[in-house]
Amino acid sequence: MNVDEVEGLLRELGPRALGAVARRYGGFADAEDAVQEAMVAAAVEWPKALPDKPLSWLIRVASRRLVDEYRRTDARRRREELAASLSIHRDATRGPDEEVSAADDSLVMLMLCCDDALSPTLAIPLTLRAVAGLTTREIAAAYLVPEATMAQRISRAKSKLRDRRFELPADPAARVRSVCVVLYLLFNEGYTSSSGPDLLRVDLTGEAIRLTRMLHAQVPDDPEVAGLLAMMLLTEARRPARTTADGALVPLAQQDRSRWDRELIGEGMRLLNTTLAVGRVGEYQLLASVAALHDEAPGHAATRWPEIALAYEKLERLTGNPMVRLSRAVAVSMTDGPATGLALLADLDLRDSHRLHAVRAHLYEELGDRPAAAAEYAAAAERTANAREREYLVEQAARVRTQ
Repeated sequence: MNVDEVEGLLRELGPRALGAVARRYGGFADAEDAVQEAMVAAAVEWPKALPDKPLSWLIRVASRRLVDEYRRTDARRRREELAASLSIHRDATRGPDEEVSAADDSLVMLMLCCDDALSPTLAIPLTLRAVAGLTTREIAAAYLVPEATMAQRISRAKSKLRDRRFELPADPAARVRSVCVVLYLLFNEGYTSSSGPDLLRVDLTGEAIRLTRMLHAQVPDDPEVAGLLAMMLLTEARRPARTTADGALVPLAQQDRSRWDRELIGEGMRLLNTTLAVGRVGEYQLLASVAALHDEAPGHAATRWPEIALAYEKLERLTGNPMVRLSRAVAVSMTDGPATGLALLADLDLRDSHRLHAVRAHLYEELGDRPAAAAEYAAAAERTANAREREYLVEQAARVRTQ
């Protein structure tokens, strides 16, 4: 196995190993340190010879490192705590070297990280970092804050959990909301990566869908979990047409809709219709409804834009998320003209986000103001860390200037 393959495998197995070790020994910070050391050792050893059970190897090595650390720091006290945690947390039916299932540990780890001791502003970034494997920079981009600010939040979250023993709440459904936010942000990062050479990260969208399916199986009557899964499926269905053969970005209006995955669309539509019948419509159901309106349209111009604009208006009132205003402005421009869309963005504060500049560029171009459009496309290109987005925006700026 080459180095790149090992890195991919470690990205997949790392959160599962962390979940297993944290559940067995009860502490997040120590477990994370031990798993990180095990992953460093794996990065050296596995290219030479991959173990038969890589996940068990990680758990076993991390467990040994953790026990060694307990012995070094405070032998008697830590050994007593270790013995107590082993009796409490280790599943008596499963030995330390047996494979653990993704359903047992990936989803449980999500629940554990969304601890009541943490506010959502701390719990969700920590979970994205420790469980989903996103970098601090990627999480900061999702929250529209500087990387240093996000690093401080994650560090603060770890400090709060340092001496806290991990336990699932009596009612796991109480943490479902925070878990949904984590899965939503994970999917978004995979669908349009905040940085790097590729527009998409299929590993992240696939993991988000896999975990959301598990969550839906655990709480099948939760309409928002069903809505989140429907949104992911309906959005993922368009992925085959989002890039050219060499990876270049293809905007929605220019996509070959025959390449959309009709099987995923069908599954997403059925799930959405079922959850909407419940009668309680939340943000993920609204997002899924928007995705469905795009997927059912025969073409960009034939899309039911008034309904999309109304859905985004409801979503903005419900969440207060400024990013929703961007999407709403595009939908409104399709019904009431680009000037109306631009007016919606006049007082929007997104910390100079490249997406804000990109939407303004599109609307200025629709208005016929080419100099303003070119300037906004160039400003957007300067502010994105994704190479494919930058290439597309630079091309648009050049195209508008030469028209």
